[in-house]
Amino acid sequence: MCGIVGLFLKKDDLRPRLGDLLTDMLITMTDRGPDSAGIAIYGDDAGGQKMTIQSATPDEDFNGLEETLTELLRAPVRMRVIDTHAVLTLPEGSEAEVRAFMAEKGIRVMGVGNSMEVFKEVGLPRDVAARFGVRQMAGSHGIGHTRMATESAVTTLGAHPFSTDSDQCLVHNGSLSNHNRMRRVLARKGFAPQSENDTEVAACYISSRLAEGANLGEALEGTLQDLDGFFTFVVGTKNGFGVVRDPIACKPAVMAETDDYVAFGSEYRAFANLPGIENARVWEPEPATVYFWER
Repeated sequence: MCGIVGLFLKKDDLRPRLGDLLTDMLITMTDRGPDSAGIAIYGDDAGGQKMTIQSATPDEDFNGLEETLTELLRAPVRMRVIDTHAVLTLPEGSEAEVRAFMAEKGIRVMGVGNSMEVFKEVGLPRDVAARFGVRQMAGSHGIGHTRMATESAVTTLGAHPFSTDSDQCLVHNGSLSNHNRMRRVLARKGFAPQSENDTEVAACYISSRLAEGANLGEALEGTLQDLDGFFTFVVGTKNGFGVVRDPIACKPAVMAETDDYVAFGSEYRAFANLPGIENARVWEPEPATVYFWER
C-alpha cells in the first residue's frame, strides 16, 4: 500500500499555505499506510546550511546542544527544536564535522540542505503533522508519505522521506527486487544506504546520478534502467519536483496541474481541498515516463 503526496507551487501566492495543503493531502491517504508518516518541506534559504536531526530522547540530547556546537565549530549555530526533531542552521562547510559529532552522540540526521527540512515519525499522519506543526509551515514545494511497512520494521528511521544528499529527498510506493545488489554498487560510489529500507537505496541512486552531473529528469530516467521491481518515486530537490513509475505501473498514481501548482497523489481524493482543483488538468502518469518541473 503506502500513500504519497507532493505539491510544487509555480507561484509564490500559495507559499504560506504549503504545509496546510500538504497536511490535508497526507491525512486523506491515511488508510493506505497508518504506521508512520513524514513530510519534507522546501522553505526559505537559511542563509547557511540546515540540518534536521532527530532523537528518541530530545530533552536529554538537545539540552545545551546549540552551545556545544557553537563551541565545537567556533562559529554561531542556531537550533529550533520541534518535538523529537531539531533544525540546526550551521556555518557552510561544517556538515562532515557535525555528522561525526551526531553519530558519536547517537543522534540521527534526517536531512541537510539550504532550504529543506524533513520531519518523520511513527504514527498516523494526523498526529505526526500535529506534533511538528506542519500546517504552519510555508515553502515552495514539499512531498509526503504515509507508510505500510512491508520490507523493514516500523521505526522512525524506516519512515519516508529519505534524504541522501543536500536538498534532495525521495518517497516511494512499491518494492525493489535488486536493492541488495544496488547497495553494493552504491557503496562503492560513496553513497551507502544506512537503513534496511529499499527506498533509501532509490534515494542514494538518485543522489549518485545527480553527483555524476545528471539533471533530475536524467536521474529519474536512470531508475527505469537500473532499478528492478514495481515502484512510483516522487523526488524533491532544491529547485525541482519529479515523478516516475515503473514500466508496469501497478501502483496507483494521479497528477493535477493548474497555473498555480503541480500536485501528485496516490489517489484523486488527495486533491479534494486544493484551490482551483475543479479547473485542473488531471491525468494518470504514464508508465516508464518521467515528469519533472524545475524553477
